[in-house]
Amino acid sequence: MKNPYEIIRRPIITEKTSKLVEQGQYTFEVKAGVNKVEVKAAVEAAFEVEVTSVKIINCIRKLRRVGKHEGLRPAVKKAIVTLKEGQTLDVFEI
Repeated sequence: MKNPYEIIRRPIITEKTSKLVEQGQYTFEVKAGVNKVEVKAAVEAAFEVEVTSVKIINCIRKLRRVGKHEGLRPAVKKAIVTLKEGQTLDVFEI
C-alpha cells in the first residue's frame, strides 16, 4: 500500500465542513486519480479509525478574474469520509 499521506493532501476546514463534523463526516483534499477504496484505506491507516462510507467530489477548474487579469482556479478532488459512530478525528478540533 502507498503512504496514506500521499493520498490525503490536507483536511478541508470551512464553515460547511465543520457542520458535517457534528454528523461524523470529515472532508479531505485528496490526490487526483484515487478512488473510494484507496481513500478509505488511507484514512483508516493514517488515523486508526473505521470508515463506513466515502463520497468523492471532483471540483473543476473555474475562471477567476481580478481586474483585467484572468486566471484559473485549480481543479481539486475532495473526499467526504463518514466514520463509525462514536469515533472522531483530532485534526478537525479547533
